Amino acid sequence: MPVVVVESPAKAKTIEKYLGGDYRVLASFGHVRDLPPKDGSVDPDHDFDMKWEVAADSKKHLKAIKDALKDDPNLILATDPDREGEAISWHLLEALQTSLKKTSEVSRVTFNAITKSAVTEAMAKPRQIDQPLVDAYLARRALDYLVGFKLSPVLWRKLPGAKSAGRVQSVCLRLIVDREMEIEAFKAREYWSVHARLATPGGDEYDATLTTLAGSKLDRFDLATAEQAAMAVSAVTSRDLRVTGVTAKPASRNPWPPFMTSTLQQEASRKMGMGAKACMSAAQRLYEAGLITYMRTDGIDMAPEAVMAARDAIKAKFGEKYLPKSPRMYKNKAKNAQEAHECIRPTDMMMSPDKLKLSADDQRKLYDLIWKRTIASQMEAARMERTTVEIASPDDQVGLRATGQVMLFDGFLRVYDQGRDDDEGEDSARLPAITEGEAATLVASGFDAEFAKASDKTDPLPDAPKGQRAAPGLLVNDAASTAARQHFTQPPPRFTEATLVKRMEELGIGRPSTYASIVTTIQHRDYVRKDKNRLIPEDKGRLVTTFLIKYFPRYVSHDFTANLENELDEISAGDRLWREVLGRFWKDFSKALEGTSELRITEVLDAIDEALAPHLYPPRADGGDPRVCPLCNAGRLNLKTARSGGAFIGCTNYPECRYTRPLSAPDGEEPVGDRVLGEDAGDQISLKTGRFGPYVQRGEATEEVPKPPRTSIPKGWDAAKLDLDQAVQLLSLPRPVGPHPEDGVLIEAGIGRFGPYVKHGSKYANIQDVDEVFTIGMNRAVEVLVAKQTRGRGAAAAPLKELGDHPDGGAIQVMSGRYGPYVKWEKINATLPRDVEPADLTVEQALELIAAKAAKSPKKAAKKPAAKKPAAKKPAAKKTTAAKKPAAKKPAAKKTTAKPDDAPTGE
Repeated sequence: MPVVVVESPAKAKTIEKYLGGDYRVLASFGHVRDLPPKDGSVDPDHDFDMKWEVAADSKKHLKAIKDALKDDPNLILATDPDREGEAISWHLLEALQTSLKKTSEVSRVTFNAITKSAVTEAMAKPRQIDQPLVDAYLARRALDYLVGFKLSPVLWRKLPGAKSAGRVQSVCLRLIVDREMEIEAFKAREYWSVHARLATPGGDEYDATLTTLAGSKLDRFDLATAEQAAMAVSAVTSRDLRVTGVTAKPASRNPWPPFMTSTLQQEASRKMGMGAKACMSAAQRLYEAGLITYMRTDGIDMAPEAVMAARDAIKAKFGEKYLPKSPRMYKNKAKNAQEAHECIRPTDMMMSPDKLKLSADDQRKLYDLIWKRTIASQMEAARMERTTVEIASPDDQVGLRATGQVMLFDGFLRVYDQGRDDDEGEDSARLPAITEGEAATLVASGFDAEFAKASDKTDPLPDAPKGQRAAPGLLVNDAASTAARQHFTQPPPRFTEATLVKRMEELGIGRPSTYASIVTTIQHRDYVRKDKNRLIPEDKGRLVTTFLIKYFPRYVSHDFTANLENELDEISAGDRLWREVLGRFWKDFSKALEGTSELRITEVLDAIDEALAPHLYPPRADGGDPRVCPLCNAGRLNLKTARSGGAFIGCTNYPECRYTRPLSAPDGEEPVGDRVLGEDAGDQISLKTGRFGPYVQRGEATEEVPKPPRTSIPKGWDAAKLDLDQAVQLLSLPRPVGPHPEDGVLIEAGIGRFGPYVKHGSKYANIQDVDEVFTIGMNRAVEVLVAKQTRGRGAAAAPLKELGDHPDGGAIQVMSGRYGPYVKWEKINATLPRDVEPADLTVEQALELIAAKAAKSPKKAAKKPAAKKPAAKKPAAKKTTAAKKPAAKKPAAKKTTAKPDDAPTGE
């Protein structure tokens, strides 16, 4: 039987079912080889020679493939149909060379969907490995390695606390940091708009907006103050109004094209709040189950047979009127046809989401999204009528406009409407029947409800002239028929994962297979945090970006990165040689690295301090110098580094003045510095800020007491609002609750490294609420301790979900653990991915997680027999001692492996 190799066991299982007993299908479990994570794996001095090694986890998978080739030497490589899939096939072939005979036939097959017809057709059309595509992979991998392993050490040496840099990740981080700088530099500008509630002669009401005042067209900022807005309200209410024109124009909206990788990630984020990584994980499982086509693609074209299938589904489900006369064709935007694939679509158009039985909620929702987008892309356009009504006073001094939209035929909108980023909406209000020449009567009390709602706010009130009323941000006339609304221009919005991917695509940086890993990596490195789905740069990310812009500006330029991406595309098309591209890159990059060799840390910090000054030292409310130390009023504030890494703002008068604060505070709040809260029992109680955040301290450090009592401010407490009583309470912890009723041992309540707790002897039990530490009584404390004991060595914790028996025997359960839910089978515990809910986990997913976990821990399994043979203990000990020597000879490799873990992963 020929041996077919794919990436994953789930994919192998599905394909083996389609191919039957004539083939043996095995999984490589992803890449089998990679560059060792140490310096020297790519050698620029020897034509970029690359040293590959087989991963420890991959050795057993390779052995299984080699064993299978003993029975049938014919090898079919069926990995994914993109550059990465081609690279996996190439690595497999290289690693299996010694197991292949001269007569062995090696072929490469690709299919865009895991369906029986697609797999069967692919097997009938084998080809050889696409070397230009492999060359593009080699160039990309070498570039990412060189940037990661050459630039990251510069960061570590020159910028304490920095983790690493990446060829595309650093450019992506710069986009987020630059956007934050724009937001901070933004100055809001006030403007007002005026609106009237009008009625037709028949009594139907509608709203209109003031567009003309004093006979001139109003621009956005013409009404810049409340006084000007009040005058405009008076001008409207003091005149009779009449409809001077009604224009109705037909309009249509065409559907969006089917999904490609970037648009799928954007829409999954908008509609489901799903991150890029979670989206691709769910899509991968749908693809391996044969439900959708390949999900890493920059193509939007659809196979002709799929187009006809979609049209058949539309006709059957929605009727002829929703089917356009001819199929819709979408032009592929991919720059490189060799890496472009068909769009992301269902493999069976008749398989609507309601027919599909998927237990995983994320997969079910994502399939629903893909099916609707695909079907909608082949449906009839939506038709509507857009109406514009012009209203004016007889003297033409005042003009208003009302706009509305009436849907005549919903077309594709019956199935799907794309989500929007931020404010991209249209005016879709319905208008009543309005006739040119009729009177437009002001409606009393039209804005009463809005005025009542605005009156609940505590913001400052605008000045209201006689005959008008004021609420925060709103002016209305006494009759409430006309209103002026206050507006402020808004800064550019922070990126979401969806809008960041969109921007990367627009700039041409990154590719479909890398978007998710790039966005995820900068968050894992703590350069960026996600808050309410928005990406906010951390101080660490700002420092790294500022350093790179200062000393490596070319390599964080999106133009340079995009041009390099184009060159990589040209390599995959066979138009460039990969070593030549690397040679040109390395020539300039190595010079830039040499230019930083003499830099001192203080020089770097001074340069960053100057570049970030507007962010680090915002203007003070009193107009004073923002760099003057607020504690001693003599020293100057500047950027400093901590021993443990990271940075903070400190006073130049140190150690006489110990004022410190973080680089920034969340949401633009004024960072909290040192201040005295008061005295207690003769001691001065102070609030201070260290490198781990704000804390309270009793007294000051002296020779007799070098480390006075201190404690950190708990999470959730506002350090800026902390008072003396709260500080004394914190410093009094741990708090005695009382002797335990059974053994008399003291029970205490306190706040530790893992949060609030109660303690009985050496036993700890966490409590949820920080404030409960100061109020918890004996009954509650005993209850918490008993609950912890029950969960621990007492009765076994109940599983969250029973999944049935493993094929090899033994129950599979979903359990709740200290670090989150996990799958348990015998002695294997596999943590659930963050994007998977325990209730949605299927048996198939659990088996994959168990298999992956088992593959990563072969040593643990190997220890069992050794423990059962006491007679063999002496020889085993000798072997272990002997085995330890070579391991001890490689401490440098171990250290290097640990450091670059942050560096050259992906791009």
